[in-house]
Amino acid sequence: MSANLPRTGIGIDVHAFAPEDQPRTLWLAGLQWPGERGLAGHSDGDAVAHAAADALFSASGTGDLGTNFGTDRPEYAGASGVLLLTEAARIVREAGFEIGNVAVQLVGNRPRFTPRRLEAEKLLSAAIGASVTVSATTSDGLGFTGRGEGIAAIATAVVVQL
Repeated sequence: MSANLPRTGIGIDVHAFAPEDQPRTLWLAGLQWPGERGLAGHSDGDAVAHAAADALFSASGTGDLGTNFGTDRPEYAGASGVLLLTEAARIVREAGFEIGNVAVQLVGNRPRFTPRRLEAEKLLSAAIGASVTVSATTSDGLGFTGRGEGIAAIATAVVVQL
């Protein structure tokens, strides 16, 4: 096995929208979305940032989101997804890997992501020091995302062992 071959990883994160009687701010792809219902979660519920972090962990073999930032870690309660993603990139680099890129697919009916795509990609890329791209789609009314119950994000990452 050659140490210089690229390694790929996959990450997925799913969050339900917070109950209407317990409102939260929506944070998604590192951005605040005023006027949108927030996501439930131990941290800020940023499914895009969380999926990206999990993909980095998967590619580098450094655990997963729960291993590194789980609910048993009270210091991460309410933490920003960008903070977790930045920390994930640090962990991956400390393990001897360089990050090639991360690609994320957001699945949900809202918010309308396209108008803020470039803003999100710039912020997330700065957080990890490598290219992050984000695309978005709906599930054509199918499943929990189609019913507007929550959001899912699927990510891939490429890393190379130094």
